[in-house]
Amino acid sequence: MHHHWGAMERRLLIKLGTTGLAALSLPGAAAAMMAQGFTHGVASGEPGANSVLLWTRYAAANDTVLTAELSESADFARIVGGGSVTASGDRDHTAKIVVDGLQPGRWYFYRFVAPNGTKSITGRTRTLPAGPTSAFTLALFSCSNLPFGWFNAYAHATARGDIDLVAHVGDYLYEYPAGNYPSQKQMLPGREIQPAHEIVALADYRLRYAAYRADADLQRLHQLFPMIAQWDDHEFTNDAWKGGAQNHNEGEGEWTARMAAAERAYREWMPVADTRWRDYQVGDLATIFLPETRVTARDRQFEVDEIIAGGGNAAATLKTFAETSYRDPARQMLGAEQEKWLFDGFAASTKAGTRWQVCAQQVVMGTIFTPPETRDWFGGEQPDYVRRRVEAGQLAAKAGLPLNLDAWDGYPAARSRLLAAAQRADADLVTLTGDTHNAWALDLAEDGRPAGIEIAGHSVTSPGFESYIKGVADDARVAALRRSSPQLQWANTEDRGYVTVQMTRDRVTANWHNVETIRTHTPKLKGTHSMTAARGRRKYDAA
Repeated sequence: MHHHWGAMERRLLIKLGTTGLAALSLPGAAAAMMAQGFTHGVASGEPGANSVLLWTRYAAANDTVLTAELSESADFARIVGGGSVTASGDRDHTAKIVVDGLQPGRWYFYRFVAPNGTKSITGRTRTLPAGPTSAFTLALFSCSNLPFGWFNAYAHATARGDIDLVAHVGDYLYEYPAGNYPSQKQMLPGREIQPAHEIVALADYRLRYAAYRADADLQRLHQLFPMIAQWDDHEFTNDAWKGGAQNHNEGEGEWTARMAAAERAYREWMPVADTRWRDYQVGDLATIFLPETRVTARDRQFEVDEIIAGGGNAAATLKTFAETSYRDPARQMLGAEQEKWLFDGFAASTKAGTRWQVCAQQVVMGTIFTPPETRDWFGGEQPDYVRRRVEAGQLAAKAGLPLNLDAWDGYPAARSRLLAAAQRADADLVTLTGDTHNAWALDLAEDGRPAGIEIAGHSVTSPGFESYIKGVADDARVAALRRSSPQLQWANTEDRGYVTVQMTRDRVTANWHNVETIRTHTPKLKGTHSMTAARGRRKYDAA
C-alpha cells in the first residue's frame, strides 16, 4: 500500500538533508577520506516486513561504538528501534546493523549518534508490506560510471514520492584508471576519481567506493530509499567469471585475492547482507529474487575470435560450435546450488499465491542478434578491433549465434533450465536487468511457449550503442535490431536514465525514464516510455 509523504514531512526532510554534504564539496574522495566523523551520510537496505539494515561510516582514530536510532517521525520524539554498532577500522570505519521489531509497509526515519553526541544526517527507509498488497513501485538502476557525467538519474528519482524500493543491479562503480573508459577527452571536468590507477588491492577498492559515494546524488538516493543491490562485473573488473576476467592479468596477482578484496569492499560500503544471493517478499504481490551471476559459478565466456582462431572455414567452424559446445548443458551461470534455491523459490512463491516472481539480476536474458545492417553502420575510419568485431558479429549471426556472449545468450542451456523452471512453477516471471547501457523490452520464451518478460534498464551514465555506431539514427538501429531479434519488443539505444517498475495485482508497468543530459548537472527528463504486461500472459501487451 502506498503511503504518500505529506508536504511538511518532505520540507523537513529537505531541510535535514542539506546538512552533512557541505564537507564533501571538496574534490571527491580525497576530502571524504581525510574527513573525520560521519563522512558519507547514511544508507539502508535488505528490507523485510519487520526489519531493515542500516549503514553509515564514521572515521576516527579508533573503533567507535555508535547508536542507531529509528523513529516514525523526523524529530525522533519516540525511538522505536535501533541498537549499538561499531564502526571499525578493520571494516574501513563502516557500520551495519539490522534493526527488527518493526511494522510492515511503513516509512521510518533513522540516524546514528556518535559517543560525543554528533549525529549523522537523517535517513528514511521503508519496510516491505505483509499480507494483501495492491501496489508496489521499484526503481531500477545500473551502470554508473562517474567520470562520464552526472548521476542525474539518481537526482530525478530522489525528488519522487512514489518509490518504495530501489534495486541496483550492478556496475555501481567502475574499476578503470583515470583516462581509460572514459578517455581523457571524454571525461567530464570535475568528475575525477580516486585512486587514479586501476583498482586491484583492497585499499584501492575502498578508495573508489569513497570517491563514488562522495557524489551528492548517490548519497541522497541512499538517504531516502532502501536499496537492494547486487554486483555485476565492474565491481570486480570487466567481464569477470569464477576463474578470472577479461581485465585481469598475471601482473595484477592472483584472481582469488582480487576477487576477495572486491567482495570485501562491497560488503563494507554497501547496505547489503553478507550472503551472495537472497530474496524479498513483497506481501502477496511479489517475490523478488536477487541471484549472483558473476563469480560464484559462471564459466568463462565464449569468444567468437577464439572459436575461429584455428584458421580454416570460419563459417563452418561457427556452425559446428553453434550446434555443439555452445549448447553444452554443463556450462553454468548460477551453479547447481543457486539454481536449486532459485527454482525452488519460484515454486514456493507461486504455491503461496504470490502474484509476480521478479528476478532482479545483471545481464540480458532475452536473445538479441547482430543485425545484418551493422556491416554498413561502421565507417571506414573505424579502428581495426571494431572492424574485426563487426566481421566476427556478422559471421556469428549467420551461424545463428547472438550478439553478446557475456549475457545469458552465452549460456543457453542454463537459461533454458531457468525459464523451464519458471514455466513448471506457473510463475509470472519478470526479469530486471542492467549491464548493456541501453534500454530493452524483451519477451522471454522457452520450448516455444511464453516464459515471462524482461525489463532491461539503460545506464545512469555509461555510453551505449550510440557511442560506437555514430551517424545512424536510433530508430534505424532499433528497427534493424528488432528485425533480427524476434524477442525484442522495444529498445532505446541512445539515452541514459533509469526505470520504474509499477506492480499491481493484474499488471506490471515498466517506465523507462530518459534524462535530458549527463554533461550538466540537472534532473530534467527528456521523456518516458511505458510498456505493460498483464498477469498470466507472460509477454508484453501489444504496443
